[in-house]
Amino acid sequence: MADTGRPTVMTPEVIGKLEDAFSVGATDLEACFVAGIGKDALYDYQKKHPEFSERKEALKKMVNYKAKKVISGAIESGDKTQANWWLERKGKDDGFSSRTELTGGDGKDLPSPIMMIERNVQGDDSDNQD
Repeated sequence: MADTGRPTVMTPEVIGKLEDAFSVGATDLEACFVAGIGKDALYDYQKKHPEFSERKEALKKMVNYKAKKVISGAIESGDKTQANWWLERKGKDDGFSSRTELTGGDGKDLPSPIMMIERNVQGDDSDNQD
């Protein structure tokens, strides 16, 4: 006897819509909405096709890749603003960060005299309350 169960909603068209949504960083809920399916249908499909779960996660990272390509292209064309932006965020270990650390090298608090100076500079006079 042939299987007379409910037909799958996971058609090639639905899978294509899901993949397109995931490739721009959509959440599972957003992708399901775009594809016109419920999250349960997606999760059931992933259980039966674990390779799709891996593909989904890879596709979700594609928007980051696309952004990196745009930034890289801008830097390649000589955009100094983008170059500085990149170095401030990605060149921290090379001394390009504009961030000021208020901790010791190991992430612990600075010695007390230094912290007291910092509090006074910021106007915290909680130590001088009468």
